[in-house]
Amino acid sequence: MSQENVEVVRPIYDALNRRDWDAVFSAVHADFELPIHRLPQAGTYRGRDQVQSLFEDYLTAFDNLVLEPEEFFEGGDQVVVFVKASAQIKGSSGDLENTHGHLWTIRDGTILSLRMFPKRGEALEAAGLRE
Repeated sequence: MSQENVEVVRPIYDALNRRDWDAVFSAVHADFELPIHRLPQAGTYRGRDQVQSLFEDYLTAFDNLVLEPEEFFEGGDQVVVFVKASAQIKGSSGDLENTHGHLWTIRDGTILSLRMFPKRGEALEAAGLRE
């Protein structure tokens, strides 16, 4: 079942990079949850409207933001993804690069939540997985 969960999550990154919101939310539960802890927009966002609005607002700070999944780890109803984010802040000539971990929870082919971790290992630890 967990490899199936990887295949549910994998296309989300391409859809995010294209800003194809219908594709992003195609496998997302209506009560999807995204807790944010480290941004000025801290809080828990629920459902497509809140999460999409958060993403769209966040993206206004960048001329370009690309999320590149580098490695997937499977564990039951959870998938951890190591992600490289590359961006250029609006009005800046410099590029930013960041690596972090995403922890997706999926049940019966539907994404229930996403948690983001600034350190990749934290995402694995939260899922009870190892590299």
